[in-house]
Amino acid sequence: MKYYDKLIFELSRKGRQGYSLPDTDWAESTVSIPDGLKRASMPALPEVSEPDTVRHYTNLSDMNFGVDTGFYPLGSCTMKYNPKINEEIAGMAGFQDIHPLQPRSTVPGVIKLYRDLSSALSAITGMAAFTLNPFAGAHGELTGLMIMRRYHICRGDLGRTRVIVPDSAHGTNPASAAVCGLETVQVKSLPDGTIDVGHLKTLLDDTVAGIMMTNPNTLGLFETRIEEIAGLVHGCGGLLYYDGANMNPLLGVARPGDMGFDIMHLNLHKTFSTPHGGGGPGAGPVGVAERLKPYLPLPRTDGEEPEENAGRISGFAGNFGVLMKAYAYILMLGRQNIRMAGPLAALNANYIKESLKDCYRLPVDRVCKHEFVFDGLEDRSTGVTTLDVAKRLLDYGFHAPTVYFPLLFHQSIMIEPTETESLETLDAFIGVMRKIAREAVEDPDMVKSAPHNTPVRRPDETEAARHPVLKFTDNRFNEDNYNRCGTGRL
Repeated sequence: MKYYDKLIFELSRKGRQGYSLPDTDWAESTVSIPDGLKRASMPALPEVSEPDTVRHYTNLSDMNFGVDTGFYPLGSCTMKYNPKINEEIAGMAGFQDIHPLQPRSTVPGVIKLYRDLSSALSAITGMAAFTLNPFAGAHGELTGLMIMRRYHICRGDLGRTRVIVPDSAHGTNPASAAVCGLETVQVKSLPDGTIDVGHLKTLLDDTVAGIMMTNPNTLGLFETRIEEIAGLVHGCGGLLYYDGANMNPLLGVARPGDMGFDIMHLNLHKTFSTPHGGGGPGAGPVGVAERLKPYLPLPRTDGEEPEENAGRISGFAGNFGVLMKAYAYILMLGRQNIRMAGPLAALNANYIKESLKDCYRLPVDRVCKHEFVFDGLEDRSTGVTTLDVAKRLLDYGFHAPTVYFPLLFHQSIMIEPTETESLETLDAFIGVMRKIAREAVEDPDMVKSAPHNTPVRRPDETEAARHPVLKFTDNRFNEDNYNRCGTGRL
């Protein structure tokens, strides 16, 4: 029996403690604390011994799944293993102990890193300049759209309020446009998964601010008509925005700037060596073409503040620890080795796709890049769904792929193996996926009731999101709730 089979959520017991602070003379200190900052009563903190505290968090970590513990093939997220040396470099005292409010003259190394990293990202993407300020990919999207809008406003083109977004786009695209005060218009995809250029032509007029795309798209397919699309959008006065979430397969091979894109963001926490997940930290640098450089936001490492700037989107020049890791990653790989990442990511994805397409439906059968999408099982006669397959994978020690996205297919299974996984890992995953396909026919009830050996089985995710239990004093966590979810019987 594992610890979590009898996990007691409430460990606090009156009078227990896991620390002993030394006596101090702070009580005699002449420092006066304002009355408004003083507590009226002692904080309600848990009273737990040190062994129980350590075991609690250690066992919670054992219940978690991460890229360091197993294969994590989430499509569109690039959950790849990142070298730990980059974490060590970013944690060195000279980098970790600096403060964002230090005088500029005391951090010349930081300024040089910003400039060198910007130059490297420009070389990799074909953009003229970068701002490193945005703290995440979605933050980068918003910044890029602010630049787009500012560009049109400064030209007196105030009627450009619409942004075209493919029906296969990441959900953050229309969300970022809405936050920026822009209207989104959807362009349809063809049966082969690429943008319907014919439909696009009907949407282009003098109200279009631009189009948001990722190439390869969310199906992992390269938009082969990208130059034509760029010509059409530019022809009506719009700009092209590149969603850099899918940049991983293009590293050192193809550049968005060469495809005609004017603005782009990069997810450094996906493509350039920062562990991805957990809500942060992230970084979403935004690059622009030469004519858009004056519209980059503040603050700038060069100290300039052109009148056309898109405003201030952060207090400081980026999330330094994340930028440091990206810089180390690029220097470690170098110009030659960074070219290996994209082809290897594409090779791994195509290997899995071709090995499974006889038992999982492949709606678009063509060479993919870093990821691809199945439309559920080939044999659906027993009613086993994509969610059931995803839950069953957990029993075999694999994290599930992205499911039910993109929305183009009802039973989407989106798989991205990344370039860092070995042939042995890929073969093991393929073997399990094939086994689940057989189980779906021979023992469907077992698949439909999976997972069977995880701490929690099928929680009510909506209830958990809307009414989370966040405090040890929350009386909603009672014996009934424990019996429902603590023992994994949901």
